[in-house]
Amino acid sequence: MGNKNKNYILFIALSAALGGLLFGYDTAVISGAIGNLTEYFKLTPVETGWAISSALVGCLIGAFFSDYLSNRFGRKTTMLITAILFILNSVGTAFPSSFTMFVLFRIVGGIGVGIASMVVPMYIAEIAPPKRRGALVGNYQLAIVIGIVVVYFVNYFIALQGDAKWNLNIGWRWMFGSEIIPSILFLIFIFLIPESPRWLFQKGETSKAIAVLQKLNTDEEVTQVQSEIENSLHQEDTNQWKHLDNPIFKKALFVGIGLSILQQLTGINAILYYAPEIFKSLGSSTSILGVVNLIFTLLAIRLVDKMGRKPLLYIGSIGMTIALAAVGLFIYYDAVGNWVLPFLLLFMASFSISWGPIVWVLLSEIFPNKIRSLALAISVFIQW
Repeated sequence: MGNKNKNYILFIALSAALGGLLFGYDTAVISGAIGNLTEYFKLTPVETGWAISSALVGCLIGAFFSDYLSNRFGRKTTMLITAILFILNSVGTAFPSSFTMFVLFRIVGGIGVGIASMVVPMYIAEIAPPKRRGALVGNYQLAIVIGIVVVYFVNYFIALQGDAKWNLNIGWRWMFGSEIIPSILFLIFIFLIPESPRWLFQKGETSKAIAVLQKLNTDEEVTQVQSEIENSLHQEDTNQWKHLDNPIFKKALFVGIGLSILQQLTGINAILYYAPEIFKSLGSSTSILGVVNLIFTLLAIRLVDKMGRKPLLYIGSIGMTIALAAVGLFIYYDAVGNWVLPFLLLFMASFSISWGPIVWVLLSEIFPNKIRSLALAISVFIQW
């Protein structure tokens, strides 16, 4: 494959992965705003928790409909829909007339995240050559991490623009409103990338599909890739639900659901959502967490196609176990202090090199063609 093809594929993958950046941005933006938001709307602890977790309700809804949307309208159109939802979310959460309106727009943004979390890695996997698929799909997790790191710094610099009163009334609005910039960029870049050739073949638009393949592959590879896609499509069925009774497919779905559940049970979200409060109590900056997250995600992308998926999961699991055991012991003996910080960073490093990016890679790869899109949608739904 020539450098021209490689660069074009990388451009497509990175453009789509902006959906992941918005995933991370939307996840972490509230962490810097929640204090002032709580005071502004005079929220109870339960309402504060609802302000944070309401987006996850939207994620559930988005993930539930993601399979239908991506198959009915195509991967590209579905990503355009998510970009519009992100734009609405950024404007609505910046200028809510009430706490209820804030929550409603948080749910709208969550729907975008839920759809993107299924369709973006699937799209990248469908346009990526097999030898580069792991690294390119890993870019999705990298984009999530970059989104988290960027919003930590954005929130920090916005907070510096005024005093406590300004932040209480205006600052948190800027934090949520800042999401409109990556949202518009995502919308623009989606217009510049092609539809998935697999979806085009599936819909009988063969000439368009071949034209896309010619941009992604050398002339010698086009016929081979076309044949592989068409053969795999022959194995698919429009009614994928009926195949879930097959023991082989059940096992694949069980693994996918298990990976999704375990990724969440690591406890990563508690750290991401409440990072500013945790690190404030330790006298440290959240940006350290973001930098560690970014470095080890980059390392995972570099190693995933060389070392394989399972070795990285083993390494990460061991590291997270040691880190959480140490933090638990410190808390048990009431010895929480600055020495807890290295173990929190070890946890983040271990997650970032393993269960963070590798789960997305595996979910895009492990399902048989007959149940592929449905199983991916179910796994993402369970994850949320």
